[in-house]
Amino acid sequence: MNDMPQYAGKEIFQRTELLLGGDVMSALASANVIIFGVGGVGSWCAEGLVRSGVRRLTIVDSDVVGVSNINRQLMATVRTVGRPKVDALKDRLLDINPEAEISAVDKVYSEETAAEFDIAGYDYVIDAIDTLKNKVCLIINASDAGPVFFSSMGAALKVDPSRVRTGNFWKVRDCPLGAALRKKIRQKKRIPEHSFTCVYGDEVLENRGGRDIDGAASRREAAASGKAVINGTTAPVTAIFGMTLAGLVINDIYRRTLDREEGNG
Repeated sequence: MNDMPQYAGKEIFQRTELLLGGDVMSALASANVIIFGVGGVGSWCAEGLVRSGVRRLTIVDSDVVGVSNINRQLMATVRTVGRPKVDALKDRLLDINPEAEISAVDKVYSEETAAEFDIAGYDYVIDAIDTLKNKVCLIINASDAGPVFFSSMGAALKVDPSRVRTGNFWKVRDCPLGAALRKKIRQKKRIPEHSFTCVYGDEVLENRGGRDIDGAASRREAAASGKAVINGTTAPVTAIFGMTLAGLVINDIYRRTLDREEGNG
């Protein structure tokens, strides 16, 4: 038996509707959004969307909650360690709005699985993938598919929240991940037809902790050994990245709704 109190959407979102209006709330509720990667950035993005009235949300990730995720990932607690991230996050989101339609896809997005996702069937596609190769694949496919696309650059190695910004992916500077992605995309000779907005930060610090933490190594050591770099993160910055992505979606829906009402869309 479900003892969870039931609240109508009107009650849950009354403060949001007070600001945005009923027409924008209807647009938020009908928007179909997919997030690829629900770790330190994507999990907060999902929360921001659902708390703002987005009801149709697909979350995609193949990983399980680990102890090292607890410092920054929304659904990661000592109770959820070992659970698939998408399942733990889905439970959290339904606790916020039981009427939301949350599809949890326990799968990695890659060149091998890309055809299994109908990206063109969504209104908004959010990239919060960590793996460089898979991120490049999603950027190329989503940019040309038609939906509004937003992407997160790296949120690690940062502590200053005031240096989190948004900008055109092709014009972003002082972001190592952005530079690496642009290089990979050019090497593939598949430059996306449409540009897109990304969230990034121009701060890049060095890891100061012990190298034995999760097997972490410096970037120089990793480059020499061929090992993956494990970088330090903080909850405030990763959450700001995720909430900024959510804000981009909400603002886009808000602006488009107003434009249609004024006859500009």
